[in-house]
Amino acid sequence: MNITKAKEEIRKTAKAYFAKDADGLSRISHHEQRPVLLMGPPGVGKTAVVSQVAAELGIGFLSYSMTHHTRQSALGLPAIREREYKGMRFSVSEYTMSEIIASVYEQMEKTGCEEGILFLDEINCVSETLMPVMLQFLQYKVFGRHELPEGWMVVCAGNPPEYNRSAKVFDVVTLDRMKVIEIEPDYEAWRSYAISQDVHPAVLRFLNGHPNYFYEITGTGMHKAFATARGWMDLSQMLLVCEEEKIAVDRHLASQYIGHPQAAEAFAAYYALYESYQAKDQVLEILQGVETDEIHERAKAADFDERFSLLSQLLSQTNRMLRENLLQEDVVRDLHEALLRVREREELSDALLEERKKIEERRERDRLRGILARRDEKLWSREISFLKECLAECGTFEEVKTSFQSLVAEMKLKREVVSAVLARLFAFVEDVWPDGYEMLMLVTELSSGKDSARWIAAHGCEAYERHVGELQFEERRENILQEIARL
Repeated sequence: MNITKAKEEIRKTAKAYFAKDADGLSRISHHEQRPVLLMGPPGVGKTAVVSQVAAELGIGFLSYSMTHHTRQSALGLPAIREREYKGMRFSVSEYTMSEIIASVYEQMEKTGCEEGILFLDEINCVSETLMPVMLQFLQYKVFGRHELPEGWMVVCAGNPPEYNRSAKVFDVVTLDRMKVIEIEPDYEAWRSYAISQDVHPAVLRFLNGHPNYFYEITGTGMHKAFATARGWMDLSQMLLVCEEEKIAVDRHLASQYIGHPQAAEAFAAYYALYESYQAKDQVLEILQGVETDEIHERAKAADFDERFSLLSQLLSQTNRMLRENLLQEDVVRDLHEALLRVREREELSDALLEERKKIEERRERDRLRGILARRDEKLWSREISFLKECLAECGTFEEVKTSFQSLVAEMKLKREVVSAVLARLFAFVEDVWPDGYEMLMLVTELSSGKDSARWIAAHGCEAYERHVGELQFEERRENILQEIARL
C-alpha cells in the first residue's frame, strides 16, 4: 500500500490497542497486541507517518534507530545480586534495565503520557548478537526481565534486503507474531502531504512533470543511483533557505540531496528556468496589482512551461500569505482565551506569568514526546513573546487589552490584504488566460491545499466561488452529454 494508507492502518491499530472495555481493561491485552512492521524502501516516509499518528492521537512517541544499539544497551548491563535459596546465599547474574525501556518510563514521567508508540527503526539491520534479543522483544515485548509498559504499542520499520545489504529476512515464526504492512512509493499520496507541508513549488512542479523521478533506486553497491521522498523534502527546505539568504542553487547542491544523477541534473535545469521566470515575471507586482501591460502581453504569449512556472509562483506566494494570516488568527484566538482568564485574576503579573508557563510547558511536553510540529512551535513562540511583552510593559489589564487590540488590528489588515491578493490572482488569470487550463489548475490547487481551503471557507472569495460553480456546471454538462451518447 502507499504511505497514506499505511498511516491510516497505524491509526486504526493504535485506536484498537488503546480501546478499553467497561472495566477499564484493554480490549486486546498487552501481550496479544502484535507489533506493527512497516516494510518498505528507505526515505519513503515511514518514520514521519508514525510520529504524525502519535501527534494526532495526542499520545507519546519515542523513536530509536536500532543500528546504533548493542546487545548491552538494549538488554541492560549484567549485575551481580545476592539471592537466598533454602537458607543458602548465592551470587546470581541479573541485568539492569534496558536503555530503551528506561527511556519509555522517563518520557512517561516527563510528559504525563501513559499511552504512546515506541518506534524501532531499521529493525532488521541489527547486529547478529542483538538479533535474538530483538526477536524476543517482538514476541514478548520484554528486554531481559523488563517489559514495555502497558499502554505503549510497538511499531517497527525495516528495509527489504535489496535496498540494504545488512538487512536480514525475518522467519515465518517472527512474522506470524507481527502486523506486516508493505509500503510502496506513491507520488500522488506523497504530493497531498507535500502541499500541506509547504514543499517548495519548484519541487512539486518538477515532479508533476517527471513523476518517474519521485522515487527511483537503480544500480548496485557504491554505484547505486537513488531519488527518494526524503531527499525531495530535504532539498525543498534547503531551497527555501537559499532563496531567503541569496545562496546560489546549482546541480551540485541538488545532487547532495538527490543521488540520482539524471534526476538531479534535470531538476537543476528546471530550477534555473524557474528562477529566470521568477525574476522576469515580477510575481509580487502581479499580486499587488501594479503589473504592466508588458507583463500581461508576455504572459499571454508564454508557452506551456512559462505559463506553468508563472502560475506556480503566483500560487506559492499566495499560499504563503494565506498561511501567515491563518497563523495570526490562531495566535489571536489562543491569546483571547488566555486574556479572558487573566481578566478574572486580581494579580495581573501572576496571571500573565501563569498563562505563559502553560504554553511553555505544552511546547516542552510536545518536544519531549517528539511531536513538536514547526507550525505549533511558531504559534506558541509568538504567544509567549506577546505575554512576555505584556509582563514587561503593561501595568494594568487595560494596557494589555490595548496591546491585544493592536494585534487584532494587524491580523484584520493582513486578512484584507490576502483577500485583495486572491481577487487580483483570479483577475489576472481571467485576463491573460481566459480559455486555458490555468483557471482549472488555480481552483484545483486552492481547493486541495489545506490552508487555502481553510482560509476560503472562513472568509470567502467571490471569484473562487464563481469559478467553482462554473467548473461544476461544466462537469455536470459533460456527464449529461456522455449519458446521452451512451443511450
